[in-house]
Amino acid sequence: MKKAAKSKVTSITLEFEDNTPLPDIYGEHNAHLARIEEATGASFSPKGNILVIEGLPDACAGAKQIIVSLHETLSRVEGLSLADVEGAIRMANFLEAPEIKSVTNHNIAEREGLSLKANSIRTRNAIIAPRSVNQARYIQALRETDMTFGLGPAGTGKTFLAVAMAVSHLLEGRVERIVLTRPAVEAGEKLGFLPGDMREKVDPYLRPLYDALGQMISMEQTEKRLENGDIEVAPLAFMRGRTLSNAFVILDEAQNTSPMQMKMFLTRFGENCRMVVCGDPSQVDLPDGTPSGLKHALDTLGYIDEISFIEFNADDVVRHPLVGKIVRAYDKVER
Repeated sequence: MKKAAKSKVTSITLEFEDNTPLPDIYGEHNAHLARIEEATGASFSPKGNILVIEGLPDACAGAKQIIVSLHETLSRVEGLSLADVEGAIRMANFLEAPEIKSVTNHNIAEREGLSLKANSIRTRNAIIAPRSVNQARYIQALRETDMTFGLGPAGTGKTFLAVAMAVSHLLEGRVERIVLTRPAVEAGEKLGFLPGDMREKVDPYLRPLYDALGQMISMEQTEKRLENGDIEVAPLAFMRGRTLSNAFVILDEAQNTSPMQMKMFLTRFGENCRMVVCGDPSQVDLPDGTPSGLKHALDTLGYIDEISFIEFNADDVVRHPLVGKIVRAYDKVER
């Protein structure tokens, strides 16, 4: 029996009109190129404004797509990090895959609809692009669906992307205000008595949301909009009895709500409202025996087509690569 013929090694030549972005694309000491070579199996030979890619046809095609994606990203942002490179690699792997799994309860478009360009979020200080396929699905769900659940481990961008979309809606005049809320449940620690007014008491719990806002519109603008009511910070307990209209509402750390709290929150939904529920079902800080409102909502609402449920996993972690390994290790033990 004859052995199957090996795929023929090929090459692709990319010529750039402007050399300026190349140091950012290649990385310091060509570190970005080295990471792409490791991921694709292709090899790079940079010279001046020419970049030659060599390897098997699929490897070359994937490497070219990553480079083109990074070049496109640089047209919208200043500088590239290794996290940007990892995101481009993840997206390229997906776009080259023969099959795409559909998102639960939400009809997401195919490959072209999940591209970086199609799913960027524009804010005053930044243009946010997805760094994984699930992030692209999440952004599309945030844009197209009135109610979205973002589920998964820390570092996957659930809250950050929700805040970015909320800021985008506010700046475009699509909503009149942003409402940020979360349950005041301590993560295994006793914080004791917190002095100050309502906002000062809840500030420690909402710091991740403030940090994200600061990146989108600056801390100075965040403070100004907090003062004039464009951005409202409200503990979950203070949401009862309200109807939220013309607002983009984000519930963070939703795994620490009770079923009654979750029902109360979701039924605040009013006219021209966008609602996002972010949480990690594996990190419940409620007392033993207390059911999680997030898990209860998933079991109760999963059949409603108008609600999007986007699930993240360790592969979507966009913090330090060590975080993804930690998440996988804990998942393994819990299983």
